[in-house]
Amino acid sequence: QVQLVESGGGLVQPGGSLRLSCAASSRFFSINTMGWYRQAPGKQRELVARISGAGSTNYADSVKGRFTISRDIAKYTVSLQMNSLKPEDTAVYYCNLVPPGQGYWGQGTEVTVAS
Repeated sequence: QVQLVESGGGLVQPGGSLRLSCAASSRFFSINTMGWYRQAPGKQRELVARISGAGSTNYADSVKGRFTISRDIAKYTVSLQMNSLKPEDTAVYYCNLVPPGQGYWGQGTEVTVAS
């Protein structure tokens, strides 16, 4: 079964860092454009970072300069390094294709930024 599994979330203080990881079950995901999305309470899900099969990256303005997306094609993983975290980064983070495949949403990993 094709799936995406996110991990690495947790509780962190403002200014702290976390590294999220997304494990894909198929090489299909690792060679196509992948993204990290997030959904904060009461808000719509938004794309915060994406990486193409060729390795080019794009970021939402809200995370530019603080988040870094990367991928290991051989290991079928996509990671999101998050630095200088802010309370407004609190959300459930998901990985998926860009544009997203509706049947591929995983459980997500929860990130809470609070003191």
